[in-house]
Amino acid sequence: MTKTLLLVHTGGTISMTTDERGAVTPGLSNPLLGEINKLGLADEIIETEAFNLPSPHITPAHMLELKKLIMRLLSEQTADGIVITHGTDTLEETAYFLDLTLDLEIPVVLTGAMRSADEIGSDGVHNVLSAIRVASDEGSRGKGVLVVLNDEIHTAQNVTKTHTSNVSTFQSPQYGPIGLVTNGHIHYHHAPLLRTRFHVDELGGRVALLKVYAGMDSEFLFHAADAGYEGIVLEGLGQGNVPPSLMPGIQRLLDDEIPVVLVSRCFNGIAQPVYGYEGGGRMLHEKGVIFAHGLSGQKARIQLLLALSSGIGPEQIAESFKGH
Repeated sequence: MTKTLLLVHTGGTISMTTDERGAVTPGLSNPLLGEINKLGLADEIIETEAFNLPSPHITPAHMLELKKLIMRLLSEQTADGIVITHGTDTLEETAYFLDLTLDLEIPVVLTGAMRSADEIGSDGVHNVLSAIRVASDEGSRGKGVLVVLNDEIHTAQNVTKTHTSNVSTFQSPQYGPIGLVTNGHIHYHHAPLLRTRFHVDELGGRVALLKVYAGMDSEFLFHAADAGYEGIVLEGLGQGNVPPSLMPGIQRLLDDEIPVVLVSRCFNGIAQPVYGYEGGGRMLHEKGVIFAHGLSGQKARIQLLLALSSGIGPEQIAESFKGH
């Protein structure tokens, strides 16, 4: 069967080289452009560059621009799958943004590299090869946005970067990859059950992410309320608890009808309203704090931003987090 794929570049280490100072930097042009087609990986690869940015420069506005570019490209030609190259620092956030905003049956696969294009043992071309194979596979359809690196296939919802430099950095704590890339096959052993989607044309408001620590007071939460933030995500302690000194700030946010979403700063397990002491999860839940079960702080922030931008009400926002 003839396969046509879209290959969209956004920059990142996968497209960078080392300069004379030994610093890894982006060039004026992406060295991957025009090279992938020479490998003969698919019948036709339609290649384009959305932008050429280090991933710490990527913002939710870029993510929305990327989503709109994908939809425009698909309106101009039929494609059987999409591969996106991206820097690894914020790859998981872009992947989850697209997972929440794209309503596509065809595979959408993000990949990147931990080593620059000119480094010995560079993993970029191999990861692109694997991503193209995954995007070409019929078994990848309907599974949402996928992340493929180091011969593993992960869901956008669960994957996270776990090591600063190791090529096996992308893992899905607690759940593991949903599939493997082998020499001859794309092998899936489980699939996601639920997906949440938001219809967003423009981004509105600001959402902050704060990590909770021992003895944390309410100063930053009061500042967030005064500064006009429209949502707050807290990475709480343990199963979803905070110091008592944080309660006045949380109450202020709730009184101002600013949604507060709670995740755990632990990367295994889920946040849930168990403890009934002051600052405990049960008290927070009863006051109206939203528990995001199993999401990381950065993913919960993306979801809350999209929920607010979509214009849904408080009850629908809370409901959107229950599937995790």
